[in-house]
Amino acid sequence: MAETIDVSGTTKQEKYASLLPQLKALAEEEDQYAALGNIISALKYGMNFFWAGIYVVKNNELVLGPFQGTVACTRIGFGKGVCGYAWKNKKTILVDDVNAFEGHIACNSESKSEIVLPVLGKTGDVVMILDIDSDRLADFNSTDELWLTEVIHIIENIVNC
Repeated sequence: MAETIDVSGTTKQEKYASLLPQLKALAEEEDQYAALGNIISALKYGMNFFWAGIYVVKNNELVLGPFQGTVACTRIGFGKGVCGYAWKNKKTILVDDVNAFEGHIACNSESKSEIVLPVLGKTGDVVMILDIDSDRLADFNSTDELWLTEVIHIIENIVNC
């Protein structure tokens, strides 16, 4: 396994396209947490995100899992904030301005926009949330949603083995 991630291209699409095969290779690690930790690191640094992490569903709340970035909220209730909303509604949420999202949980005041995607288990229930933050307003779009959905499929393969 490579010890570095090499992301090439100038557009988001080109960068994601060069990163995705590397994420698939990282997913081959047999330990779930090691694989998820490296995938999150590769996402954060490969795409230059402000923050990237996973929240794991435990005892009816989201608990902070592998992440890269500033210190984060450790627990989020069902339906609370952007992550809890994505969990409750089982859908991807793009937020152009986190301060305009009713009920947003401010873990870090530098976070300006985010994209949150649910990870589904074998039964179709949300088992994790992928949370990506930017320090710029309206930084995420349909390109991010498309490619990060592919990342979700990689993560689902890891957790549903």
